[in-house]
Amino acid sequence: MRHGEVHNPDGVLYGRRAGDHLSELGRQMADRVAEHLAGRDVTHVVASPLERAQETAAPIAKTHGLDLATDGRLIEAANVFEGKTFGVGDGALKKPANWKHLTNPFKPSWGEPYVEQVVRMMGALDAAKDAARGHEAVCVSHQLPIWIVRSFVEKRRLWHDPRRRQCTLASLTTFTYRGDTIVSVGYSEPALDLVPVHLRAGAKPVKGKAKAFGA
Repeated sequence: MRHGEVHNPDGVLYGRRAGDHLSELGRQMADRVAEHLAGRDVTHVVASPLERAQETAAPIAKTHGLDLATDGRLIEAANVFEGKTFGVGDGALKKPANWKHLTNPFKPSWGEPYVEQVVRMMGALDAAKDAARGHEAVCVSHQLPIWIVRSFVEKRRLWHDPRRRQCTLASLTTFTYRGDTIVSVGYSEPALDLVPVHLRAGAKPVKGKAKAFGA
């Protein structure tokens, strides 16, 4: 699961920094998904150590009477633009100081290599699978790592256009295992009606409303 909306009035890339909490709308998203999963056979709930992921996972764990676990491998991807605005019309691409970080979109040069994200996220998925073997686990993480591990499993290239990620706020990307092998991938958006239109998957960027990719 991707976390819910964060209180982010300045529209910055919050990355791995501490202190970014869910907005009131984000809490509603978390509650909605908890309700959606209430009838599922969930026996393990684990989240990234960042506050927004922990706060998203808490209602799910509570609904199922479970302790919330933490796995650092579910954390957001590192990004040199953390704490800065990097949206449409903010002039970020025109600043020479930023150019050195934008030389290689295939790695990428501005943050944690995609391959490293795959390794840690696959490790987190395997651990959750083992913790809930025969049942279901919910892992709460962040947009970019979720999309990258899904791309790897579905055998797509890892470099991509961020605008084309199918990973809306509070969405569920489901990996189904048979034994220790992933046999299918699913996607659903239980809280879509709560997600602002400009933040939905495939939405066109709106000037002044950064999507905070990788958030």
